[in-house]
Amino acid sequence: MQGRIPSLNWLRVFEAAARTESFARAAVQLNMSPAAVSQQVKALEDRLGVPLFHRRAQAVVLTEAGRAYLPPVQQALLTLEGATEAIFGQSPSQALYVQSVLIFAHGLLTRGMAEFEALHPGISVLLSTGITERDFTQGFSDLRIIFGNPHYYGAESDKLLEEQLYPVAPPDLAASISQATDLLEHPLIEVATHRSGWFQLLDELRVPPGKRTMIHADSTVMSMAMAREGRGIALARAPASDKAMQEAGLVPCLPGVSVAGTEAYHLVYDSRVALRPPARRFREWLLDWVAREGWAGA
Repeated sequence: MQGRIPSLNWLRVFEAAARTESFARAAVQLNMSPAAVSQQVKALEDRLGVPLFHRRAQAVVLTEAGRAYLPPVQQALLTLEGATEAIFGQSPSQALYVQSVLIFAHGLLTRGMAEFEALHPGISVLLSTGITERDFTQGFSDLRIIFGNPHYYGAESDKLLEEQLYPVAPPDLAASISQATDLLEHPLIEVATHRSGWFQLLDELRVPPGKRTMIHADSTVMSMAMAREGRGIALARAPASDKAMQEAGLVPCLPGVSVAGTEAYHLVYDSRVALRPPARRFREWLLDWVAREGWAGA
């Protein structure tokens, strides 16, 4: 078994390729060529005797063996980084692993990351996004930004913000809707992963039960794209969906009409006391930034 311990450089390359699901993006992060990344991954696979990726035209996808191997590799690299810092002093760059639900990362977090990076130039944030619960149980992360019950994802958490729901559509369609019952004349795009959705909004607006044509999307970003293409009316989840709504050219169907969602975004981790220094700094910054933006408790 000792003879099968892989090269540390192979493991670094594998971790970057697995996290980004792209040899090209891993190459940019590691300052290598995509061909060199591919060669190092192939060398690792040859050493282990199993494939770690399915190669596809525009991306690479982890095999079951690769998915199982990623968490211990990430943990081992972090342990080595921590030991090096503790013995030899602060390293030039500290990696921080953050997972975030897609709509929060797309609509909000990207707006603030430049500020965090300017305040902490020695911390390299490695951000990955997900949609389903399974996305947040794969791989290692210091911090997770999730939507829903935080206890499913970690022992401790901080509430970040809540959401407001309201219908949105292209301007011409939105202008044709003068009352809530008019919404039922069009397909309603539902995001299946959310507990709060069209049924809650229509009930709170006291729209009588009737024929409701529902079509489904796997994320709010996708629902906005579908609405832009005329597939139906989407449901905004402000403030996280504001950017996706604007990019899709959508506007509120009933200006001033919204209802509060039943769930919230949370920052989740296993133990506040055990957070690594870069994670503590990110947590402090994120809570302060959300409060300064006026979203905390909203």
